[in-house]
Amino acid sequence: MFSHIFVGVSDFERAIAFYNPLMEALGIRPRFCDRDRPWAGWQSEPGPRPLFIIGAPFDGQAHAHGNGQMTAFLARNRSIVDLAHEVALVNGGLCEGPPGLRPEYHEHYYGAYFRDPDGNKLCVACHAAVN
Repeated sequence: MFSHIFVGVSDFERAIAFYNPLMEALGIRPRFCDRDRPWAGWQSEPGPRPLFIIGAPFDGQAHAHGNGQMTAFLARNRSIVDLAHEVALVNGGLCEGPPGLRPEYHEHYYGAYFRDPDGNKLCVACHAAVN
């Protein structure tokens, strides 16, 4: 469905220090990193798309996070949700909702919510029964 998702950041080095360990925890491999541009991307398996990309806004204006916008990553199991949330907070993220069941979405929805250091809202969710 998606070719790529691009999330703007204001401080690329701070953002890469946040996203590299988060993507590693999620098992998503890096595809490219160009500090001169600056931008970086990670690739889903089996690839080559969709991509998740961070970078400076193309128009050269300051980054501004959106209200009501969120990017959600899929986790294979609940322990990955827990780990990703922990890694995000250790690397400068802010908690927007700790890991846990959210039965208002569906019976097995297990998710965690946080913001990256630029205020972009992220989620990691597992939709499987306990595994």
